[in-house]
Amino acid sequence: MDHLDLTTRTLGDADFDAAIDDRYFEDYHPGAVYEYGHLTVTEADILDFARQYDPQPIHTDPAFAETGPFEGLIASGWQSAGLAMRLLVDHYLSHVASLASPGVDELRWPVPLQPGDVVRVRTSIVESRLSQSKPDRGIVRTDVQLLNQEDKCPVSFRAMNFIMRRPAVE
Repeated sequence: MDHLDLTTRTLGDADFDAAIDDRYFEDYHPGAVYEYGHLTVTEADILDFARQYDPQPIHTDPAFAETGPFEGLIASGWQSAGLAMRLLVDHYLSHVASLASPGVDELRWPVPLQPGDVVRVRTSIVESRLSQSKPDRGIVRTDVQLLNQEDKCPVSFRAMNFIMRRPAVE
């Protein structure tokens, strides 16, 4: 995916107060909403991904896909999720304090991702609470939406992440 703009940026003035390489649990505030992007998806991207990971004809055969319900090639939902993840890692998840994720909930693919779509990610922090069993970290729940140029949503999910607390200053 050489053409993907891996230098995506914050899309507005609102961003975290802390840089991604100095971002800790305390920086994730419930109610905060951030947007980052853009990545452009080509037919070649869709075909390459699908041939390797989801070789259904609606993702790998443009002629077949023309006869399907979307009247053209669409990306695998897993590719949409992967693009959202790329934007999350590049811009949202701490590069120094993100520990792991036990999973996601409410994974949905409301509309197809299609060739030529330009996508961005919107994150909305739903919950941020300290871990009851491990005082060095907290749990952050985030609603994630990958949005295309028409504000339609190829993938959405609720992510849960374990984030380290900011180290005490001695």
